[in-house]
Amino acid sequence: MRKIFLSAALALGFTAVVVAQKKGDVEFGFNVGYNNSTISNSDVSADSAIGFNVGGSVDYYFSDRWSIKGKLIYDQKGWDNGFIEDSDGFSYVTDFNVNYLTVPVMANWHFGSKRNWFLEFGPYMGFLLNAEDVRFGTDVTDGFSSTDFGLALGIGVKIPVSDKLKLFFEYEGQGGVSDIFKVNEFSRVTNSRSSLNVGLNFLLK
Repeated sequence: MRKIFLSAALALGFTAVVVAQKKGDVEFGFNVGYNNSTISNSDVSADSAIGFNVGGSVDYYFSDRWSIKGKLIYDQKGWDNGFIEDSDGFSYVTDFNVNYLTVPVMANWHFGSKRNWFLEFGPYMGFLLNAEDVRFGTDVTDGFSSTDFGLALGIGVKIPVSDKLKLFFEYEGQGGVSDIFKVNEFSRVTNSRSSLNVGLNFLLK
């Protein structure tokens, strides 16, 4: 029994070394994820839309507990059952697909006995790629602001595959603070997006 206990302790200790990073370490990662997005506005009721995201990240460690992560994400956002007004002044219900290239810069706090859990938070900037009125397949990109600024928050866990490779699962939320429309005579309209992501991290150093 003692030998079994010692063997288990050594195995856990090895796993801890594998998971926890140290100052100066750099991880590169990529992920895919499921998006659920809508808009926040006091005057408009809209349903959520389903999309996906795919992205890459670089994570630099200041210690075993803290790192800073930059991401580059292709982000499908939008909302369903929204209203749009045509050139004749008629309004109709449609869905909107709004796609961004999103760049979050996030502080990461690594916690747990093996530092395999992480909490991330920070600002993001989204750069508009295109926007579409789904009902008629109309490009409405010109009506949207070219950028979207907001705050992101996420939590996740890393599972070691080897000493340089980890599988991770992550929940991330984004809340916009800037108006997504170029011209808006009513209350501000902002993006809101949550995602469930899965990916791989590679230790570069």
